[in-house]
Amino acid sequence: MLNLELLRREPDHVRVAARRRGGTAEFVDRVLALDAQRRAATTAVESRKAEKNALTAQIANAADKKAAAGELRPRIAELDAQIAATGEEIPRLDETIERELAEIPNLLDPSVPDGSDEAANVEIRRWGTPPAFGFTPKPHWEIGEALEIFDFERAAKLSGARFAVLRGAGARLSRALVQFFLDRAARNAYVEINPPLLVTRSTMWSTGQLSKFADQMYVFEGDDAGEPMYLIPTAEVPLTAMHRDEILAGEALPLQYAAYTPCFRKEAGAAGRDTRGLVRQHQFEKVELMWVSTPERSFDDLETLTRNAAGLLEELGLAHRVMLLCAGDVGFNAAKTYDVEVWLPGAQAYREISSCSNCTDFQARRSAIRYRPEPGAKPQFAHTLNGSGLAVGRTLLALIENYQRADGGVDVPTVLRPFAGFASIEPDGSVLPHVS
Repeated sequence: MLNLELLRREPDHVRVAARRRGGTAEFVDRVLALDAQRRAATTAVESRKAEKNALTAQIANAADKKAAAGELRPRIAELDAQIAATGEEIPRLDETIERELAEIPNLLDPSVPDGSDEAANVEIRRWGTPPAFGFTPKPHWEIGEALEIFDFERAAKLSGARFAVLRGAGARLSRALVQFFLDRAARNAYVEINPPLLVTRSTMWSTGQLSKFADQMYVFEGDDAGEPMYLIPTAEVPLTAMHRDEILAGEALPLQYAAYTPCFRKEAGAAGRDTRGLVRQHQFEKVELMWVSTPERSFDDLETLTRNAAGLLEELGLAHRVMLLCAGDVGFNAAKTYDVEVWLPGAQAYREISSCSNCTDFQARRSAIRYRPEPGAKPQFAHTLNGSGLAVGRTLLALIENYQRADGGVDVPTVLRPFAGFASIEPDGSVLPHVS
C-alpha cells in the first residue's frame, strides 16, 4: 500500500511514478482532497472538544454554578452533537482513503527503465548457448505425448483446457525437479515452509492480490467464520502473510523462506498465447523464494534472489537470460522486477521461468510487517521480496526440449540424475537407470 505521508509530501513524484506505469494520476488529487477533509474533520472535533472542556470548566469555577450551567449547557449540547456527527464522518473518510490507496500500484524504483510493454525490457546478462541440433527440434508436447509422459487429452476430460496429466517418467522428473530446487534453496539458507493452500480474504488482500487480481482467483464459500477462502495463486501469499501484524527483531533479518506448492489461477496469461503444453496452466507447481528484509539492503537482496533463481538453470545447463522489466511491465506490488527467461528450442525463443521482485514496503504496509532496527527503537516497515526458484512445469518442458535427441528420447542433466533415479527417457518411454 502506498505511504500516505509520501503522497502528501511528494505528490508530483507520485504522479510521475504512476504515469510511468502507463496509468493516470487523478487519484493523487482525489486522495489529497479526502485527506484534507479527514484532517479538517479531526481539527474540528478537537476544537469543539476544547471548547466544551473550557465551558465545562467555566461552569465548575462559576460562583453561581446553576446559573452558569443554565446559560452554557445548551452550547455544550450543541457541541456534543457536532462532535458526534463529525466523529462518525472520520471513520468513513478513513475507509475511503484506505480503499483508494489499496488500488494504487507500488512506486517504481528509479533504476526501472521507461517503456510501455515487454518490448522495452532490458537484457542484463545472458548465460549459455542455445543447443544446436542436427534435426528440427520438436515442442515439448509432441515429445511428451510420443513418450507417453504427458496426457493432455485425459487432463481435458477431467478438468477442461489448460491442465495436464504427467505419467511415469514425466511425473518422476517433475518430482525430481522439486527435490532439486528445495535442496538448493536449503544450501542458500532458505528455511523450507509447507504452508496452507487455502487462505482467507484478508490474507489475499494483505499481500496485494485483492482486489487487483480478483478475477484470476479461485474462491470458495466461507470457513466456519463465514469468510471466503481462496486457493493460493502463488506461495508468495502465505509466506508473506505469515508475519502479518508482527514486529520483528532487526538482528533476525533478513528472513529467507522457500515453499513448494501447487498454484491456481483462472487466467494463465494472454489469450491465444502458449495455449498448448505446459507453459500456461490453471494449476501448476513451483518453488517460491521469499525474503523479509530491510530498506538498507533489499535491493542488494534482490540481486541475490535473482542469482539464486538463475543459478538453478546454470546447474541444469539451460541457456537463459535475465531481463530488467520496464515501467509498463512491472507488476502491481513490485518496485523493481527481473525476469529470468529460459531458452525453449520448440518455440525458438526465451520464455519467462522466474520473476524476481522487490516489493519494498508496499506489502508490509498492507500486512503491518514491521521490525525494530535495534532493541527499543521505533518500529519500521520491512521490505518484502519474492521470486520463483523455479516454476516446475516450465523447467520440465525446458529440459525436455533442450535435452531431446534425434531418436525421440530425452537425456536427463547430470546434476538431476540422483534426484530422478534415471539418466534418460528412451524412445519407447522406458528409463535408463542412473548409476552413481
